Amino acid sequence: MNARPKVVCITQARTTSTRLPRKVLLEVAGKSLLAHHLERLRRSAKVDEVVLATTINASDDEVAALGQALGVRVARGSEDDVLSRFVLAARLSEADVIVRVTSDCPLIDPELIDQVVTALLDDEQVDYAHLDMNLFPRGLDVEVFRRPLLDQADQDPATTAFEREHVTPYIYRRPERYRLRAIAAGMDATSEASTPPPWRWCVDEPADFALVSRLLEALLPECPTFTWRDCDALMRQHPQWAQLNQHVRQKGVQA
Repeated sequence: MNARPKVVCITQARTTSTRLPRKVLLEVAGKSLLAHHLERLRRSAKVDEVVLATTINASDDEVAALGQALGVRVARGSEDDVLSRFVLAARLSEADVIVRVTSDCPLIDPELIDQVVTALLDDEQVDYAHLDMNLFPRGLDVEVFRRPLLDQADQDPATTAFEREHVTPYIYRRPERYRLRAIAAGMDATSEASTPPPWRWCVDEPADFALVSRLLEALLPECPTFTWRDCDALMRQHPQWAQLNQHVRQKGVQA
């Protein structure tokens, strides 16, 4: 009987974001966004370990120190070659399956992570699974893939600088080579909720931080283990909150 693969969640973080520098260290409800993010990741039942992948820059010493203080393994590498950071993190943690998330998503839902991980583990034919972001608000993004794919992306001399910066385009832009699957994660395709609400829960600009702060401050006192549906319900109770960051546009990752 084969042992269960080790599932490692690797989250990338740095302080040199151009639109909102040091955003992961901004505080709300007594903790940094990064602390909220890491604590939610560690509640995933299907993730065996969480690794924080940051840079070797002195400006990210505080990020590394925070991860270590929270008991999270820290991997430090190139700022621009994020793929190499993930390779290092995977090697240090001896990962078999990798969950990729980003630290600008403090409302990320561990239950959704678990469902995407399960979808990949339960189907040996799937190489790469991701949450179907046509169905969910931005800021819940989850990608799960098998370790050999990461190593192949790193070792392939044809891997572009763009693919090294964004880690997974090497995989999902090669559907002829890898078996890809989008996961609805229990979403009822016939329900109104199957049409994604126009919420933005990732933090790229000050307006995003303003919205996420309201959600965290409202939810944490009564429901510290809130889910994405709790966030959605609160947004529907306060539809005016969406106006805080409705002008912010998501950066594309197309080459």
